[in-house]
Formats: sequence, C-alpha cells, structure tokens
Amino acid sequence: MRYYLIAGERSGDLHGSNLVKALTKKDPNAVFRGFGGDLMKDAGVSLSVHYDQMAFMGFVTLLANYGTIRRMLRLCKEDILQFKPDVVILIDYGGFNRRIAKFTKPRSMRTFYYIPPKVWAWYQSRAKELKANVDRMFVILPFEKEFYKKYDWEVDYVGNPVLDAIKAFSPDPDFAVKHGLSIEKPVVALLPGSRKMELLRSVPVLAKVARKHPEFQFVVAAVAGVDVSLYQPLREVQGLQFVQGDTYNLLHVARAAIVTSGTATLETGLLKVPQVCIYKAGWLEMKIGKAVVQVKFISLINLIAGKEVIRELIQEEASAGAISAELSRLSEDAGYREAMIHEYEKIYQLLNTGSASENTAALIVKYLNPAPGSGG
Repeated sequence: MRYYLIAGERSGDLHGSNLVKALTKKDPNAVFRGFGGDLMKDAGVSLSVHYDQMAFMGFVTLLANYGTIRRMLRLCKEDILQFKPDVVILIDYGGFNRRIAKFTKPRSMRTFYYIPPKVWAWYQSRAKELKANVDRMFVILPFEKEFYKKYDWEVDYVGNPVLDAIKAFSPDPDFAVKHGLSIEKPVVALLPGSRKMELLRSVPVLAKVARKHPEFQFVVAAVAGVDVSLYQPLREVQGLQFVQGDTYNLLHVARAAIVTSGTATLETGLLKVPQVCIYKAGWLEMKIGKAVVQVKFISLINLIAGKEVIRELIQEEASAGAISAELSRLSEDAGYREAMIHEYEKIYQLLNTGSASENTAALIVKYLNPAPGSGG
C-alpha cells in the first residue's frame, strides 16, 4: 500500500512516526510519503516538506503567513496527485488538513484522520464538514466518540498516544546528579511551551515567579531548535537551570510544575506531578477565542475529567502573584496534592486502552483490506 501522511508540527511528527512504525509491521511492503519532520523521516517517510516551514499558531500568526500556507496547500495537493496514494492519512494540524480532506475526498481518494481537530471545543458545526470529507476517523479522547454520535457518525477511539509515550518512559536514576540538582530544595518544573508566541508571553511571568521563591529549584524544560533569546528573562534568574529534550525525567523528579496549556498538561498529569496550567494569548486572539470556544476548560486534564482537577490561570489571572500562590499550595498542601494525584490516576485508567498507534494501524489496514462481505 502507498500511504501519504500529513503532519504539520512537532507533536504530529512524533505521533506520525509511531504510526508509520506500526503500519510497517502490518504492511511490510508499505511506501510512505508526505509532510512531517525528522522522526517521520527516520521511520521511513519520504518527506516532501518539513513541518518547520509551516508550524504557525494563533489567528494573527496564521493571517500573517497566509501566503505561505496557500503555497504549501498547493504543493501538497500536487504531490498527492503525483504520488497516487492508496490512502491519505491526516494527522492533527486541523486548518491545513481539513482543506486537504476537501480536496482528496471528491477525487475518490481514501481519506483517514488520526487525531482530528478539536471541533468539540470551537466551531462544532465543522463536525459535519469532517463527516462529509473523511472516510474514517481515529480519535484519542474518550469523550470525542460520544460527541460525534450527535452527528450520526461512528468514529474509532484508539487510545491516547501521550499515554503510550509515558508507558515507554524509563526514568534515569542519575538525572538529578547529572544536572546538579540539590536534594535539599524541591524541584519545580517550568514548561513554558514550544512556540514563539507562547514563550514571549509565558517566560517573563515565570521569571517573576521564580524570583519570588528561593526555596525551590526551578528547572526549565527547554525545547531544541527554539531561539535561545526567547528564554532570556529566565536565564537572568539566579540559580535557575535548563534541561533540553528531557522533560519526562525533569517531571519525574519535580514536586510541582507550572505548565502552559497544551499536551504538556496531560503529560504532566499522567506522570502524577501536581501542576497549575497557565495561558496567555494576544488581545485579538483572546477576543476571537472567547467568541468561538464552546468548552468550559482549556487543559486536557480538566477536559478529560469533565471537571476542574488542576487550576487554570488565563490571561490576567496568570499573574506572578496568582501563580505563586497556587505553587505554594501545590507544594505544601498534602490533601490538595493527594486529591489531584488521585484524579490523575482515574484519567490514566480511562485512557489505558492499549497502544494508540498500534490500534490505529490495525484499523487502517483492516479498512483498506476489508474481509469479503464485510462492506469495508
């Protein structure tokens, strides 16, 4: 089979690479091409475009890069037609991939979606569009299956790839020694995000928080390839340290974490670290967001639980004072910590349905090679 995969950012590259590895086991003659990153390339995908040319985030940034996005869409469509895949597999990256689905489905190309856009959070009517343009959808959050039933669409819940990564993680017993961490001060992990606009907004306030708490060891989970100048306010904090590309080991030794909203909140929760979620957006982005967002929470932990498990401090609420107060509670209030960790455990069990990539690969192969009389 010939598979064309499209992932437009770092997390999609990771999940895409694991899916390719799983597909290769089930289809040894598979040929892969598409948009992605180094991990997908290493897994065997012939890249036509690297995601670093198209990883844009936020309404304003997307508008500013509209010309580049249009050019990439055109290139992608031409590449798909030339490659002639048996199936196009879309991975996250909703704005781009929804447009590709509109292109492939009318041309009778099998179109599957792994980790679809969060239409349950905003623009819920786009569920109808997805149903019209996608043959099979593989969702990674339990409540998504029920959401799509409202649109008379049976989608496949395959488990969560974040839990797969957590299960595969083996803590380094020498991590603290390697990074010179003291056993006398509790470690607080700072996860400020990976995108430029996230860092510009979160780093200054995190630097203020760190200065307020000399009783903690603050360690930043830095991202490779990010302009180091974006971390400058934190670099100026005495005693603060940076760890690059080893977030799970950092969280393993942390007593608490301050996390920018995103997948990292789920990773932190599944590693059982008490946390506070922060989020700061631009004025225009927040204005638009308030008009279209249709969910009560922004963190994956709270969304999956269906209630507040961790505090979410958004915009003005994400002040140094408010974050500091929550950090002190996370560190010192034993009952608060235990209740949060108990909720984490329930989320872990809810998501624990086997390997998401293996489950998805099995279903993809099944749907592409239906048993006689099964109807595909």
